[in-house]
Amino acid sequence: MHFCEGIKSWTCAAAPVYLSGTDQLLGVIDISGPPATFQLNNLALAVACARQIESVLAERISREHNVLLEACLNHPGRAGAAAMVVIDRNARIVHSSGCLTPDLAVRLADGLKGRQISAWNNRLPDGLLGEWMNPVRLDGSAIGALLIVPKRSIGRILQRPEGDLPQLPAPAAPTVAAAPAPECLPGVVGASSVFRGAIERTKLLGRRRVSVLIQGETGAGKELFARALHEEERKGGSFVAFNCGATTKELIGSELFGHVRGAFTGATSEGRAGRFELAHGGTLCLDEVGELPLDLQPVLLRALEEGVVYRLGDTTPRPVDVRLVAMTNRDLLQEVEAGRFRRDLFHRIGVTRIQVPALRERDGDVDLLVDHFVRTLSVRHGVASREIGPDVRQLLRAYAWPGNVRELRNVIESLLLTSDDEVVRREELPAELLATLDGAKAPALDADLTSLEATERLTILQAIQRVHGNLALAARVLGISRSTLYRKVERYQLDDVVKASNDGEN
Repeated sequence: MHFCEGIKSWTCAAAPVYLSGTDQLLGVIDISGPPATFQLNNLALAVACARQIESVLAERISREHNVLLEACLNHPGRAGAAAMVVIDRNARIVHSSGCLTPDLAVRLADGLKGRQISAWNNRLPDGLLGEWMNPVRLDGSAIGALLIVPKRSIGRILQRPEGDLPQLPAPAAPTVAAAPAPECLPGVVGASSVFRGAIERTKLLGRRRVSVLIQGETGAGKELFARALHEEERKGGSFVAFNCGATTKELIGSELFGHVRGAFTGATSEGRAGRFELAHGGTLCLDEVGELPLDLQPVLLRALEEGVVYRLGDTTPRPVDVRLVAMTNRDLLQEVEAGRFRRDLFHRIGVTRIQVPALRERDGDVDLLVDHFVRTLSVRHGVASREIGPDVRQLLRAYAWPGNVRELRNVIESLLLTSDDEVVRREELPAELLATLDGAKAPALDADLTSLEATERLTILQAIQRVHGNLALAARVLGISRSTLYRKVERYQLDDVVKASNDGEN
C-alpha cells in the first residue's frame, strides 16, 4: 500500500468500516508507520476503532429512523393517502402501510437508489416519485422521505406496477450463505435438538397475536428470535427495539410513551412520540425488561391492557396496536419473589415464553457456527478463509462459552484478522479460553446467584479482565450500554476486579 519511496518499508494494519446492516464499504481505518513503531495490537486497535465508528453510525441511523417514523405519524396527508412508504437517506424501507404489497413498496424505494437523498433540500426527483416525495429534514439536512401515494394513482399502480416506476433489475441475492440447518429462521444457525425446539416454538408463536417473553443468557441471540417473531406475523409493520437498561430511569418513561412540549426539563420544544407510537401496527421489542424501574411497571401494564398510551404531560389518549416481545437474561420469577418486578406484569408479558438455549447446551452447533462465521466474516473483511483443524475444533467444543454466540463470533473474527496462516494454531486461541480448558479455576461466585446470573457475572468478569479494566471497551465487547455495565459491576460486586485489572495494566 505504500508506494512512495520514503514509506515503502512501513508496516500497515487496516480494518474496513461498513454501513450498519449492509455490506456497503464506507472507508478503512489504517494504522501505518515505520517498523520501529509497530505494535502487535495494531490490528486489534484498528478493528476496535472501525467497530466504534460503525456503532456511532448505527446509533445515528436508529435516531434518524425514529425521526422518520414520527414524521409519518404526524403528517397531515396520512389520513387521505392510499399508501405510505418511509425510506431513509440510503433509500432503505423503514416502514410501509396501506394497500401496497411489500414487493411493490420495494420497487418504489428501488426507484430512488443511487440518488443523492441528502441533496433533496432544493430539488426533488422528476416524475411521479417527485410528486409523491416528502423529504424529512433534521438539523437542516434531508435524512429520508415519505412517499405518499394518492388514492387517484393507486389503481393504476396496482394494475401495472411497471407503468410509472423505474425499470430496474431485481435485487441481487444476499451474499451471506444461508444457515446450514434446513428450515432455520433468517439469520439463525443451529441444528441441535434443543435449538430446533426453540425455533419451532418461535414459528408457532409467530403466527399468534400474543405477547412473548424471550429468555436466555447474554449473547445467546435473543434479538434474532424477536425479529423472527415479527417477520412471521407483522412483517409489514415496524420493528422498534428499546433497551430498558440503556438510559436513565428519568428518561425511560419519555422514551416509551413520548412527551409533549414542556413536559419536563430538557423536553423537546415540539414534543415527540414514544416507542409505543412508533411501533404502532408492528412490534415493540423491550430488551432487558428486568431493568424497568418498579414505578414505571404499572404504566407499562396499563398500556398493554388498554392498548392506549398517554404522552408525558398530556391527557390525550393515543390508541396503539402493538405486539410486545420482551427479552431478559434474568430469572424474572425470582425478581418477582424479591419484589423487584410486578407479578401481574410478569404474567402479562410472559403469556408465552421462548427459552433460547446457551451455546454450551447446543450439542453440535459450535461446528456449524464456526463454519458460518469463517465463511461470512472472511467475505465481510475481504480476508482469506482459514482452516480450523480438528484439534482446535475440539477445544472450541469443550469451552463453556460464557459469552455464547457473540463470544464465539468475536473469537473467529480475531483469528481471521490476526494471522495470514492457512491453518489456525492452538496457541492463537484467547488466553482465557485456554486457561479455562487447562483447569484454571474461575473466580468464586456468590452462592445465591441463579445459573443465569452466575454465567452473566463470569462473562462480565472475563470481559473486564480481557480489556484490562476499560469499562467502555468491555461494554462494547459485551454488546451492552456503558450504564448497564456499571450497574452490573455494582450488582455483582466487581469493583475490585476493575481496579485490579487497571493496576495490572499500569
